[in-house]
Amino acid sequence: MPDLRPRRSVLYMPGANARALEKAKGLDADTLILDLEDSVTPDAKADGRAQVCAAVASGDYGRREVTIRVNGLDTEWFAEDVRAAAAAGPDAVVVPKVDSAAQVVRIEEALVAAGAPAHTAIWAMVETPLAMLRTFEIASASDRLAVLVLGTNDLAKELHAEHVPGRGPLLAALSMALLGARAAGKVILDGVYNDVRDLDGFAEECTQARQFGFDGKTLIHPGQLEPCNSIFAPSEEEIAQARKVIDAFDEAKATGRGVATVDGRMIENLHVDNARRVLAVAAAIEDR
Repeated sequence: MPDLRPRRSVLYMPGANARALEKAKGLDADTLILDLEDSVTPDAKADGRAQVCAAVASGDYGRREVTIRVNGLDTEWFAEDVRAAAAAGPDAVVVPKVDSAAQVVRIEEALVAAGAPAHTAIWAMVETPLAMLRTFEIASASDRLAVLVLGTNDLAKELHAEHVPGRGPLLAALSMALLGARAAGKVILDGVYNDVRDLDGFAEECTQARQFGFDGKTLIHPGQLEPCNSIFAPSEEEIAQARKVIDAFDEAKATGRGVATVDGRMIENLHVDNARRVLAVAAAIEDR
């Protein structure tokens, strides 16, 4: 089973913006991605790097999971980003545009060479057609790789696809990424929703992502946190139903039966496993 640490809401914060980094300390995000890539201009890379790494090393973000998105492997900033991140010791280093297992190995080697602590995981962003075709290869390339992050904007661009309600043009890619992540036993996060004013559309996309099986969603605005946290958390009704399923199955086993019936539906091991996962996720959220 993938790591059940709550990652319902994973918020990008611009690494060169000191006010944003300070504001992030009070936001109800499960995870923060302090960004050194897209949100930081080339002439601000060095200052952004120093600011982000100081923020991570400060320990001021409490129990939130804090990660650093470095610049890509093929950029002039990657090596220094990794060295600085390794010294800061975030929960993970997020690397954009990972297309192969060989790149994952290179990332891991760079982290090891830089002396990154063992707790600093790799999060690989998969955002190209080639990455979609290789998600299992990428996800299983290293035990240090913990999470796949979908980059749906870049993927849509490379597919020449339109952004439309329901994401029809991307559904095949979403499914392939999920298959690869789950086959490798890794966590997978959905991409961002671009219109920060459209909370109804955002909620619909969160619901779709949860129904697909994503563990959470990456966000670009604090206003998206509350609906995302709510949608990706088990509801009170789901928790009560899970307990009902487990109790009924335990009672059936105690009387020598291998199946039980709950609300007219047959319950067997797979339903119990699902119910236990619901309770484990709810407990992890409560404990965060």
